[in-house]
Amino acid sequence: MAKNKVNNFRSCFDIIGPIMIGPSSSHTAGALQIGLLARRLFGNTPTKVTCVYYESFAETHKGHGTDFAIIGGVLGLATNDERVPHSIQLATDLGIEIEFIEKSSASPVNHSNTVDLTLKDDTHTIRLIGISVGGGTVEVKYIKIEDLSIHLQGPLPIILEKLPFNTPSKVLSLLEKHQMLVSHKQIINDDVKNEVLIIYELQSLFSPQFLDELNLLQQNGSLYLLY
Repeated sequence: MAKNKVNNFRSCFDIIGPIMIGPSSSHTAGALQIGLLARRLFGNTPTKVTCVYYESFAETHKGHGTDFAIIGGVLGLATNDERVPHSIQLATDLGIEIEFIEKSSASPVNHSNTVDLTLKDDTHTIRLIGISVGGGTVEVKYIKIEDLSIHLQGPLPIILEKLPFNTPSKVLSLLEKHQMLVSHKQIINDDVKNEVLIIYELQSLFSPQFLDELNLLQQNGSLYLLY
């Protein structure tokens, strides 16, 4: 692996990979996970998907099933769903416009398995740059929501909480309650909308109870979960 390239694993299970539709954990299962993360950020099914590949993804996406995996994730399919290989046709049947672009330039986030996804419909657009680090494990390096551009450390899970100015964070209270450790935190102020966006990058995965409580908070539309 080239110098300074990212190579992060949390356990041996990251290398073994998930139960999946193949052929590759990094190019198929990882790609599907990136598509699923983009869907979670977007909030529903888009009408257009633009998928920009870099380096290894640009060279091998067709043969390794990366294309149908990405779209399967955007549609919300699981890695072992038998419909995954047919996801492009499923999306086309739903009227979703799909564009794949191969870039010959280096990855903007310095990793060989990089995809830059843009999802849009008539009301909103999001952009997410993710990398597949092996074994179905992925990282998110950059997201853009509305006019906010956010650079991230990468490892999941990540919580984004949007609040009016001077409003206490409910997520912070949950993190303290469940003794969840934060590896990196950002605060972005939007003076035009009088809002603040707080980004929590966590050191441990969500427990089922913690995720249930987060989902209750998410119902008001001010929370984004990447996990």
